[in-house]
Amino acid sequence: MSNKIAEIKKEVSKVVVGQERMIDGLLIALLCEGHILIEGVPGLAKTTTVNALAKSLGLNFKRAQFTPDLLPSDILGAEIYDPQNNSFKIKKGPIFTNLLLADEINRAPAKVQSALLEVMQEKQVTLGDTTFKLELPFFVMATQNPVEQEGVYQLPEAQLDRFMLKILVDYNTKEEELEIARRISSGAYEEIQAVLTHDELIQLKKEIREVHIDAEVEEYIIELVNATRNPSEYGLTELADFIQFGASPRVSIDMFKAVKAMAYLRGKDFVTPVDVAFIAKEIMRHRIVLTYEAEAEGITTDEIIQRVLETVVIP
Repeated sequence: MSNKIAEIKKEVSKVVVGQERMIDGLLIALLCEGHILIEGVPGLAKTTTVNALAKSLGLNFKRAQFTPDLLPSDILGAEIYDPQNNSFKIKKGPIFTNLLLADEINRAPAKVQSALLEVMQEKQVTLGDTTFKLELPFFVMATQNPVEQEGVYQLPEAQLDRFMLKILVDYNTKEEELEIARRISSGAYEEIQAVLTHDELIQLKKEIREVHIDAEVEEYIIELVNATRNPSEYGLTELADFIQFGASPRVSIDMFKAVKAMAYLRGKDFVTPVDVAFIAKEIMRHRIVLTYEAEAEGITTDEIIQRVLETVVIP
């Protein structure tokens, strides 16, 4: 089944040039039944990528543009009064899909963010007196723009913790941008074909769960997480004043899942410490709360995680 991963990437590459890290992150989150937060300036093919992924997997895809005047019912749906029948009927919102793109999630107020994140956790929606189970797979890719500061609502740390991965998307290389411009100007895009059935997706998830991870690598993951909570125990005394809250227990759970998927994407049936180091920043960068001192000195969570990776002994 691992050849199916290559087929999916081939289909996505018909319309997306480069951005391998974002594509890998999307696949890891989808196959591990997690959700992903992507941060990057506009125009980096975030919408195009998730749309292409949905088509290659034969899944439903919807996009919701988050704005300051958005209401929870605009995402979840609502009971609508039908005067002809003198009754209420359910109008389902865009949340009823397989892949939902929550575009610029930090533009919506807290009550909308909370409504979405509750559904992400519970995989169900309650409208009126009726509870609807969402059709699986259900996967949310939320984006936020790091450039604009006005008219945005910071995502609370407890809500950020619900995202399995946070990917930082950067500009394409000059060569990739040249290829993008040539493709768009000439209209040279191929049609994306669905290369995976629902049963094959279930089989892929099963194979990923069976990827072997040694007890030593498992302990290494726990040590990395613990080092963000108690840096002084690992000789990282200089970091103690910069970390207000370390990584949550959800990080350990998600790391165990994600490293197996990372190894599988690389064509292996076992996990190595390299797989852990490769995905550690994506899993932890949005789940470590820094102190005012760290922000004042321009210290980032990525720099904290890098120091932890350099210090904790590799098995």
